[in-house]
Amino acid sequence: MCGNFWYSCRSICFLLVWWNERPLHNVKLKGIAAQSSVFEYYRADRAVDGIKYAPGAASFCTGTNSEVNPWWRLNLLDNYYISTVTVTNRANCCPERLDGAEIRIVNSLENNGNNNPICAVITSIPAGASYSYSCPDMVGRYVNVVIPQETRFLALCEVEVYGSLPGNVAIGKNATQSPTHLAWEAEKAIDGIKNDRTKCSSTGYGNNSFWRLDLLNIYRVYTVVVTNRIDCCSEHLNGAEIRVGNSLKNNGNDNPKCAVISSIPAGVSYFYLCVGMVGRYVNLVIPGVMKVLTLCEVEVYGTGTTNIN
Repeated sequence: MCGNFWYSCRSICFLLVWWNERPLHNVKLKGIAAQSSVFEYYRADRAVDGIKYAPGAASFCTGTNSEVNPWWRLNLLDNYYISTVTVTNRANCCPERLDGAEIRIVNSLENNGNNNPICAVITSIPAGASYSYSCPDMVGRYVNVVIPQETRFLALCEVEVYGSLPGNVAIGKNATQSPTHLAWEAEKAIDGIKNDRTKCSSTGYGNNSFWRLDLLNIYRVYTVVVTNRIDCCSEHLNGAEIRVGNSLKNNGNDNPKCAVISSIPAGVSYFYLCVGMVGRYVNLVIPGVMKVLTLCEVEVYGTGTTNIN
């Protein structure tokens, strides 16, 4: 039965949705999958289970019935930037069955999301090949693949989504540090200016010197981007810990750890994935005696969950 299905259905082998991280890199996102119907046990969530199609592994794929306008949809639970969709066609047969599929992205569920703006139309993809489709500056919560106005099958074996939440939530929030060195105030690390040494923050020498951002809301923090000072002293960030949480115990430095900064070259921005850690406070702390912590910019990307004001 499985073999008959895979040789007679409308098939997509892999769908890879790549999101252009703003400002830096890609973050793998999760969501809730749905589809227009379910053929036997080929559920929609099998396209996001991390198991890609291989011969004999069709049970890890999704499949709709043969129907008019079959569709598959991923709900990302928030709005994200999208840059490119890369589609890899089924290798063993039937590559023409992907012809004419539409990739649609935005926020509406009208007509199950199939009325959303089109990123691209797949004219054809050779068997086993991967084609990329640009979706410049598209923002959306839903990613749909639909076969319009025809009675067809639709199958997916894996969907991977990469991207970033629009907006740096650190802007306009409250920053503090201890101890402060001269005029290198904590707020200068969230002023949006990255490559001016006079616009950086710095502690003086201290024990467990730290910088803390109060987001004023409780957020799910996905990415923290740290920019190092451009003119000198890049080693002052070596070994800094990024911590995210809701406690101010020990000035917030006991909150769960997102990452440790081994080093960042002078003037360079590195990103660190916090994979949805929940917290109001984002700390950077240098553990140890007589340490200096210098930052030129800290950006935080996440989703607000609770307003505490």
